[in-house]
Formats: sequence, structure tokens, C-alpha cells
Amino acid sequence: MGIFDGTLSNIENGLTYASLKQKTIAQNIANVDTPNYKAKDVSFHQMLEDAKNSSIQANKTDSKHFDFQSTNQTPGVVNNRQLSYRNNGNSVDMDKEQASLAENSIFYNTLIERENGKLNSLLTVIKGGN
Repeated sequence: MGIFDGTLSNIENGLTYASLKQKTIAQNIANVDTPNYKAKDVSFHQMLEDAKNSSIQANKTDSKHFDFQSTNQTPGVVNNRQLSYRNNGNSVDMDKEQASLAENSIFYNTLIERENGKLNSLLTVIKGGN
């Protein structure tokens, strides 16, 4: 049994997701005027599927061991190749990106506040309730 029953690791996973989403949104905004650039998005469902399907390369010493595989692409990042908002083939919708950026910032800040609360609780216990 961990100190917070896995809460901190769940928050860490959420922060990893929010960080990847932030980088993806920033990349989309930076390429808003790049011809033929296709906007990317981060899908939690896709990240889960990628995590289930990926593994590392290793030698099996028993036939009952799991198979190992490795992937080099960023998990959870998907392209929508069929959309195009401009004549130059670019699919970045600036309004959508700004809304996603605001939503992701709120999500990230909420996770940080939750983590600070858990760590402050631990600090209170360590100090003996003072």
C-alpha cells in the first residue's frame, strides 16, 4: 500500500498527458501558416491503445513469457489527414487550438493543485499535525 494509494502516480500520468497535449497544440499554432501541414491532436484512447500494444525488445527465456516489441513514434498523437481549412492544404483551426490550449491549461493547473494538496498533507503528517 503506497502513501496515497497510487494517487500521485495517477496525477503524474495526467501531467504527462497534459504536457504532450500542450506541446502538440503549440506545434499546431506554430504551423498555422505552413502549407500542407496537418493539425495533430492527442487522444487519451489512442495513448491507451499504444501503451497496450507497445513493449520493449528483450530475449525470451521461456515460451510462456510475453513477446516484446518497441515503437519509436509518440504515443497518442494522431493526425487528421482528411481535413483542410485553407486552400494551401493546412488543417489548423486557430479558434479550436486556442480553446484546446485554455482547456488543457485548466486541466494541468487542476492536477498541480491536487498534487500540492497531497504533498501538503504528507508534510502535515511528517510534522506531526503542526
